[in-house]
Amino acid sequence: MTEVVPASGTVHWVGAGLSTGSGLAVLCDTAARVRLWHRTEERAEQALAARGLTGRAEPRAYTLPALVADLAPGDVVVSMLPAPDHAPLLGACVGARAHFACSSYVSDAVLDQVPAAEAAGVTVLTEAGLDPGVDHLFAHSLIDRAVRAIGPETAATYTLTSYCGGVPAVPNDFRYRFSWAPAGVLGALRSPARYIEDGAERTADRPWTATRAHVVDGETFEAYPNRDSVPFVAQYGLPAAWTPRTFVRGTLRLDGWLTAWAPVFAELERGDDRSIAELAKDLAARYPTTDADRDRVVLAVSLDVRTGAGEEWSGRYLLDAVGTEEESAMARLVSRPLALGVGHILDGSLPTGLCRAAETGERSQAWLAELAEAGVEFTARTD
Repeated sequence: MTEVVPASGTVHWVGAGLSTGSGLAVLCDTAARVRLWHRTEERAEQALAARGLTGRAEPRAYTLPALVADLAPGDVVVSMLPAPDHAPLLGACVGARAHFACSSYVSDAVLDQVPAAEAAGVTVLTEAGLDPGVDHLFAHSLIDRAVRAIGPETAATYTLTSYCGGVPAVPNDFRYRFSWAPAGVLGALRSPARYIEDGAERTADRPWTATRAHVVDGETFEAYPNRDSVPFVAQYGLPAAWTPRTFVRGTLRLDGWLTAWAPVFAELERGDDRSIAELAKDLAARYPTTDADRDRVVLAVSLDVRTGAGEEWSGRYLLDAVGTEEESAMARLVSRPLALGVGHILDGSLPTGLCRAAETGERSQAWLAELAEAGVEFTARTD
C-alpha cells in the first residue's frame, strides 16, 4: 500500500450551505489554514461573518479550476456540495495528491476513483456526517458489544433498526418543515426501499407504504425504510452465525406524518415529473423553516440479539438534539463529525484509499468518545 501523503495543514471547505455548522469553526482551531470556497468571495465572506469566523478562514470564489490551481499535496478538500459534485472534486484531489472528505454515501463515481486515490497516497473519507456517519458509529459500537457478550460463533437471531429524522422542534399541522429543497425529499419517497422484516427481504416501491409506529424513549414516531438497507448487513460485519429477523435503516417522522402527508402521497402516485416539481415549489412556500423555527434531530439505533438457548442482549443509542438561534441541530450534527474525521486526516491517523466514519467497533468507540468530548450529546443503554 502506498504511504499516505503527509497532511499539509491546509483545509479547503467547499460550500457553505445549510450543513455548514460549527464543524467549520472546529477546523479553524485545529488546521493551520482554512479556506472557505463559496459561490462568490462576497458570499464566502458573509458566511464566515454569520458564523463569527471573519479573519479565521480565507474566503474564496469557487470554481473547480480555481480550486485546482490552489491545491497542494497533502491539502484536505471538504466537499459540502451536492453528491454529484463529489466525483469531480475527488478527481482534482487525486491529481494534486490532496485528501478528500465528505458526509455523503459512497457513489459509484467516487468508488471508481478509489484505486487511483490509494495509489496516489490520498485518503478518501466518506459517510462521516450524521446519517450516514454517526448512525454507523452507533451500529458498529452496538454490534461490537453484542459480539463480545454472545460470541460470533453462537447461533442467534437479531433485530437492528437505525432511524434518523430532522423534524420541527415545535410540531405543526403538516408534521414537517422544509429547510432543504422539497424536491430531494419527494425524490427519495419515489425511490424503492429494500430491507429485511420477519426474516425475509422486502421491497417497498413507495417507502411510505411501509411506515410503522416506532417508540423512542417513550415518544411515538413514525418510521419508514429508506434506500437499500440490505448491503449494510455485510458492511456492518455482523457474524455469519447470526440471522436477521429485522434489519432496517430508515427515516423518522413525527407521529401523524402519514395522515398529514396523504395529499402529497396521492400526487406522488399519479403525478408526472412536472406536476411533482410544482408540488415541491408549493410545499417550499407553505412549510418553510423560518428564522424563528428550531429544528430537532432524532437518531435512534437499536440492536436486539437472541440466541438459540434463549440468551438475550439488547443495546440502544439515542441522539435527540434541538437547534439554537446560532446553529441548527442538523448543521451541528453533520459538520461536527465531519470535522472530527478531517482532524484524523490532519493528524495522519487515517490510511490511504476509502475510509468511512466507522468500520470497526474499536474505532467507533473512540470516535464516539471524541464526539462526546466535543459536545455532541447522546445516550447509550445496554440490557
